[in-house]
Amino acid sequence: MILLTGTLLAHGRRTVAAALRHTGNELETNFSTFHQVLNRARWSPLAVSRQLLQRIVDTFVQAGGTLELVIDETLERRWGSQINKRGHYRDSMLSSRKRSVSSPGLRWIVMAAVVTLPWTKQPCALPFLCVLTTTPEVSTTLGKRHKTVGMWAHQMMSLVRR
Repeated sequence: MILLTGTLLAHGRRTVAAALRHTGNELETNFSTFHQVLNRARWSPLAVSRQLLQRIVDTFVQAGGTLELVIDETLERRWGSQINKRGHYRDSMLSSRKRSVSSPGLRWIVMAAVVTLPWTKQPCALPFLCVLTTTPEVSTTLGKRHKTVGMWAHQMMSLVRR
């Protein structure tokens, strides 16, 4: 949770050192164990998502209040020979109604909780779960069954509901 909190607070590059610095743990003597969380320790991204959602609900949703969830997709522009799940997707930043532009990259589906933070009146979406999607061609190449964005959204909602 220290790394997760620090990552949310960090500006610029979100490294382990930046996360520790923003949580006040930069002088810890066992800092190397924090670096091993992602590469050696056994952890579940779903468990982290669940804890993050629980923290959001406990902090920002009043007892008896409703929780509004939103799902959006975003394109992470990536290229390189090592990225095997990259595909060509419609780029909403560069496209308009008249012209559609596709860009290579990774498409992420993000689920967020819409809350009103105490210091503002405008609602804010706090992401807690994301899923990487692929094109049908990439799914075939990887030997996996292709799931559409709607199928992923349904599976994410079922997961949260459980």
